Amino acid sequence: MDNVKPDAKRTVVFVSHAQAGKTSLVESLLFAAGATSRKGSIAEGNTVSDYSPDEIQRKNSINSSLCHCSWRLHFVQMVDTPGYADFSSDMLGAMRAVDAGIVVIDATGGIEVGTERAWDALDEQALPRVIFINKTDKENVNLGEVIREIQERFSKAAVPVKIPFGAELTEAIAETNDGLLERYLEGKEIKADELKQAFREAIAKGKIYPILTGSALGDKGVKELLDFIVDYLPTPLERPAVTVADVATKADRPLQLAEDAPFAAFVFKSVVDPFVGQLTILRIFSGTLAGNSGFYNVTRGVKERIGQVIVLQGKEQRPVQSASCGDIVAVAKLKETSLGDSLADEKHPVIFPPISFPEPVFSSSIKPKTRQDEEKISEALAKLCASDPTFKISRDQQTKETIISGLGDQHIDVMVKRLKERYHVDVEIGTPKVPYKETIKKAAKAQGKHKKQSGGRGQYGDVWLEVAPLERGKDFEFVDKIVGGAIPRNFIPSVEKGVHNAMVGGVLTSFPMVGVRATAYDGSYHDVDSSDMAFQIAGALAFRKAAMDAQPILLEPIMEVEIAVPEECMGSIPADLNSRRGRVLGVEARGKSQTIRALVPLAEMFRYATDLRSMTGGRGSYTMHFSSYEEVPGKISQGIIAQNPRHKHEEE
Repeated sequence: MDNVKPDAKRTVVFVSHAQAGKTSLVESLLFAAGATSRKGSIAEGNTVSDYSPDEIQRKNSINSSLCHCSWRLHFVQMVDTPGYADFSSDMLGAMRAVDAGIVVIDATGGIEVGTERAWDALDEQALPRVIFINKTDKENVNLGEVIREIQERFSKAAVPVKIPFGAELTEAIAETNDGLLERYLEGKEIKADELKQAFREAIAKGKIYPILTGSALGDKGVKELLDFIVDYLPTPLERPAVTVADVATKADRPLQLAEDAPFAAFVFKSVVDPFVGQLTILRIFSGTLAGNSGFYNVTRGVKERIGQVIVLQGKEQRPVQSASCGDIVAVAKLKETSLGDSLADEKHPVIFPPISFPEPVFSSSIKPKTRQDEEKISEALAKLCASDPTFKISRDQQTKETIISGLGDQHIDVMVKRLKERYHVDVEIGTPKVPYKETIKKAAKAQGKHKKQSGGRGQYGDVWLEVAPLERGKDFEFVDKIVGGAIPRNFIPSVEKGVHNAMVGGVLTSFPMVGVRATAYDGSYHDVDSSDMAFQIAGALAFRKAAMDAQPILLEPIMEVEIAVPEECMGSIPADLNSRRGRVLGVEARGKSQTIRALVPLAEMFRYATDLRSMTGGRGSYTMHFSSYEEVPGKISQGIIAQNPRHKHEEE
């Protein structure tokens, strides 16, 4: 990397559906270029890019990993990304760090859902791309059919490539350039150098998506792919424009991509290395970065000092003196910098757009198995969150549960294993409790009288209380209508406190009660035996009696859900929502998908991510947020009450 000029650099990301052969292709490219002396395999667990224990065990990529090689005096950096949707955050981050994509398609399976997702993400970043049809040496492969599927589902601009250019490809190239097209139609000669330059420009602008073929395991088409990357994919200076926000002018502008421009870089990944700790991985878009220097973190507004600049080859780390425009490097032990941060020269601060990550949709409750684990779990979870923005932690104040959320069951499973293997924390996971609440549907009155005599000073408190429903959205209102000194003024706050304490514990279950106005309107006291505690107890007794006569009911959280699915997957979605007690609010077309809006009880949504994936072949996605609380249907309510600890205790 040292002393390599930007025009001799290429950075590419490998994307596809899981099992299409990305990791095997990267391994084959490294071996063909002489970057490795022995070609590893996924079966043996010794590839350069799938090196973590969980990847070796599962035999598929979970994290994006960085590799590089030299080919014909060019420095090629490659990012191998996961194909499963549960780990898509690494793919999305990697796309922000490269200049082009290699879309790998399994010749035996054609275009699968992960490949569709990756193609759409490349579109959003406007990245040039090459399509590599892998496993073409397998039996019963119909290459023509795969190419037709690519052209129908992705783009008519996807064109099979053979070098030197054939007539069909020459025409496709000429159609991207008005001057060449005119000469082509007139039958005039077009020189090879002109075609090559026009081809490079067409790829860089997304006017042509070249299709190459081969076999990673059979090492077929691998050197040709390396040649193509070097000859036809854009340099860091030719890549699509990078728009940044200029801090000084407060305006967006294209970043100057040059080695001698002010330093500007973006942190797209953060990992925990077992030996050096936190590794921050960044793409340098302009300027240079030398070891034992520093930079300005524009996002945090702080200066950072750095030690070595590191180039990664899978898990191996090689220090370099400096890096510059186009390079992807790692830096260890930064104090303030984290994923998504913008780094720059302090005199020329700019901010890169944030990465748009999907919101977590799959949640589990988590608790440590031992007291020792309890002491370590918070720090361990925080470190996992820092390296994965789609993994989140929350605390439900009502249910007293710690909740972890991710993109799917596999995502949660991997994180739980990392807790044990990396941080030696054993945990139990389960389905989160639903934060039900109680309320009442009508008004009622009751007396609460606490009277106790035990030789010495007794206890006496007597309260008459009326409860009535409040409008939805209001939790509690206490009204003092005591007249004539029936209860002394100094004991009224004690009555209110007793009522509030009773509401926290509910009357049907142990869930809190909301939406109640409690009015104290009468009572009595004793000159000696009355006390704050006696009136707290009396207030609680009066409230529970009145609430039980006021038709108490259970409320459940209702979520507003937006589900995006391809039109051909629409059929089963409304019926499934109906089976979950959902109400469809509407359906509208958005781009290539249909979006269904619905209201669904939270209790029915905890495993929806897995079910939706099954119904749509992995092509559906959804988001949800809290909408309101609504009454739980009778039969379901009876079941919840029967399982509740308060109910069991009272029966006993």
